[in-house]
Amino acid sequence: MTVDAFQLYGTRLVETPPVRLRAGKLEADLANGNLRTIRYDGTEVLRAISYLVRDRDWGTYSPEIVDLRIEQNDDRFEVAYLARCEGPDDTKLIIDVRISGNANRLDFEAEAVAPTGFETNRCGFCILHPIVGVAGSPATVEHVDGEIVATRFPDLIEPWQPFKDMRAITHAVMPDVQAECRMEGDTFEMEDQRNWSDASYKTYVRPLALPWPYQIAANQLVRQKTSLIVKDARDATRHSPAAASGGAIKLELGARTGTMPDIGVIITPEDADATLSAKSALTEIAPQELLFHFDPGAGHGVEALRRFVAIATVHRGRSTLEIALPCKSSPSSETAEIARQMQLAGFRPDAIMISPSVDRQSTPPGSTWPECPPLDEVYTAARAAFPGIRIGGGMLSYFTELNRKRVPDGQLDFVSHCTNPIVHAADDLSVMQTLEALPFITRSVRAIYGDKPYRIGPSTIPMRQNPYGSRTIDNPSGARIPMANRDPRHNGRFGEAFALGYAIRVLGADLECLTLSALSGPFGLIAGPGEPTEPGGRRPLFNTIRTLSALAGASWQECVSSSPSEVLSFVARDSAGATLHVVNLTGEERRVDCSTCRSARENSGRDLLLAPFATAALPLE
Repeated sequence: MTVDAFQLYGTRLVETPPVRLRAGKLEADLANGNLRTIRYDGTEVLRAISYLVRDRDWGTYSPEIVDLRIEQNDDRFEVAYLARCEGPDDTKLIIDVRISGNANRLDFEAEAVAPTGFETNRCGFCILHPIVGVAGSPATVEHVDGEIVATRFPDLIEPWQPFKDMRAITHAVMPDVQAECRMEGDTFEMEDQRNWSDASYKTYVRPLALPWPYQIAANQLVRQKTSLIVKDARDATRHSPAAASGGAIKLELGARTGTMPDIGVIITPEDADATLSAKSALTEIAPQELLFHFDPGAGHGVEALRRFVAIATVHRGRSTLEIALPCKSSPSSETAEIARQMQLAGFRPDAIMISPSVDRQSTPPGSTWPECPPLDEVYTAARAAFPGIRIGGGMLSYFTELNRKRVPDGQLDFVSHCTNPIVHAADDLSVMQTLEALPFITRSVRAIYGDKPYRIGPSTIPMRQNPYGSRTIDNPSGARIPMANRDPRHNGRFGEAFALGYAIRVLGADLECLTLSALSGPFGLIAGPGEPTEPGGRRPLFNTIRTLSALAGASWQECVSSSPSEVLSFVARDSAGATLHVVNLTGEERRVDCSTCRSARENSGRDLLLAPFATAALPLE
């Protein structure tokens, strides 16, 4: 089945397929000079080994790769190339890379040199361990001073680095198979990348306690090496279980149940007029919540609130005002001024989500926390300024910031945060894999805040703000770029599948509200002028948001997938009956066996064939 790339990805720029490297039971995919999905005997050992260069805003360079040479036979492979990064002011970084592998060892070596010096926030190896099957499991860490410590990978998400001053880390891949990852050339530490919804633990070079950006001196050689050593103590006569190939993905009803969350839509003053122009689409979607963004520091005032009133009147549903409080003067005076403006505009939302503007920026380990009033003072001021209105807190940015600065929730009616899947990587595989991290995020929030009402969003593929640098990255060519304020996949079926997968992954969190889009603009359901789809046209994501909004308040039952990285599903039950909702998270057709979920009437006795990134809603008998 051939599907136009634009329909799938919102762009005709297609990722180059990786080169599969094999040596005995060891396999790895070579993509853009780095290694992905490193497996031993069919089991993922490492998610990636990459040599990365970051700029002063933590943006990732896309180096030019030249002189690529690949040699491999049945028991060995070798790769070599040069990578060139072009920095500001005509600065250059040249990296000489050599990769070799045999049946039980993989070596990745790099030597970097900058002829005229080079500024960077990070230059070196990043090693990613997977989270599924690894979170909470034992590990052995060897430190740079030779000390060896028996520990565990974190289960709940830790806000700071779980392991520092690392030289090596070892974990069990499967019974009687151990994998040691050894790093040379600098001091490494690990952070829990689930904080950013990455589906990995990341071991990286140059501790965050050291200053950045830093300068690589002219002609100074920077040498590093990462090695993966697999120790297989199994009986050689024992056969590994055969991997499934080409069979249908099975869905089975699970035990967990709950209630579908309300669905929200984010609206900014900048997109208010476009939202009003598309009021018929807003009525068709019928979201339960409109989340109005209000930032006095960005010049938002009475006129913005009057626009919100016009939209809220059309919607006739609930509304929340999301306030980025400047905190340039006392919280009481600033909230009182916002309350005065709301009265002038005639705007009274059902809830206020308030957070200091400065807390949108991240404070990494080793950094000085910026000046900010105590959060209890902020919430007390909000209570006084907005009597009779529910008050929420948390972060206008991501779970990372909420985990590092845990808000006091005693005065709050709900807590909230967002996520973004392109903080560190923006390739198709990495973006979809972020869905694996969402249950860990929501479980960690519940561990902190118990049964406090909980909201997520707005969470979209494009990034609305960059807590880790001075700006989001412009993306006029529609490429796959980390931290970009526009992402082409938001226009395609990829974005539709991602949103439904997101909603399924957070069902167990018992969310009060989930916001996955705007109505218009780069995060919206309706295309605007200057975009690759027809202005006013509906993006595929429109269908998912409309479906989820219609299901708000219905009961759900989990449906366990035999391959959740490829297909996710759940059953919803309301007055109209029971419906099986299924989504294909891959760019290839997938065959699904849903017979044990009480076969869909139209598919009784037959497998369901799902097109790439397709969604399906099937009534059940």
